[in-house]
Amino acid sequence: MDLDTIREVVIARERADLAALGPSAAVLAGGTFLFSEPQHRLVRLVDITGLGWPSFEIRDDGLEIAATCTLAEFAGAAPGRELGMPVLHEPWPGTALFARSCRALLASHKIWRTATVGGNVCLALPAGAVLGALVALDGKAQVWAADGADRSIPLREFVLAPGRTVLRPGDVLRSIHLPRSSLLARTSFRKIALAPLGRSGSVVMGRRERDGRGAITITAATTRPVVLDFAEPLTADAISDAVDGIDPALWFDDPHGSPEWRAHVTGMLAHEVAAELRES
Repeated sequence: MDLDTIREVVIARERADLAALGPSAAVLAGGTFLFSEPQHRLVRLVDITGLGWPSFEIRDDGLEIAATCTLAEFAGAAPGRELGMPVLHEPWPGTALFARSCRALLASHKIWRTATVGGNVCLALPAGAVLGALVALDGKAQVWAADGADRSIPLREFVLAPGRTVLRPGDVLRSIHLPRSSLLARTSFRKIALAPLGRSGSVVMGRRERDGRGAITITAATTRPVVLDFAEPLTADAISDAVDGIDPALWFDDPHGSPEWRAHVTGMLAHEVAAELRES
């Protein structure tokens, strides 16, 4: 869609160029959502792809994923070939969630080659499965704040409601950091939808770390990602109690599933995820 209110496109080459952001400006990376509907309030776009961030950076404590990393690059990472290059480190089984989360999106491969990880996170949609995978791996958002400071925000606290995040005006999501312990964890993934090619009604992802600690992350079924932490192995009773204890107001309601249906199927998927993790 043409955005006929845009009067200027600023290509950011350095952090100082982000000063062009304001109430009538928006960040442009992939733009797949930005150009999908009218944006009447906008007169300026600030293109952050000119900043040249590498999509992946291996750190001693884990992996840094740039906000401008495309979904195709993200999905291309897998155990044993995490970054599309010769493996120079121990395998990371946790990266199995990358491609699985992308496949849970209702999007073509053309979109995969353009849409970005940062866009999926910042849109904060319940069906944002990439956001869910990064939450499931205990990711932290690295934010360039408008005042020039840097902020690190746990992704489980990043989304407030559908379409609402903790980002303040002028803030830019720089990257997502995944800790090494989560990348080494065993994971499990389940998804359900009312139609074979329909939007996800519930996506449940589990993580079991080497010390036995685990977590179940729920998205699509809830208005924001919900994380259920377990210090002990994932028992059936613990899973039932945790899912039953979710605030009823968090269950999402739209044409792709009622809150009651989402709560029911999420409980079933959570038990399947926990069983798989116990056996792995």
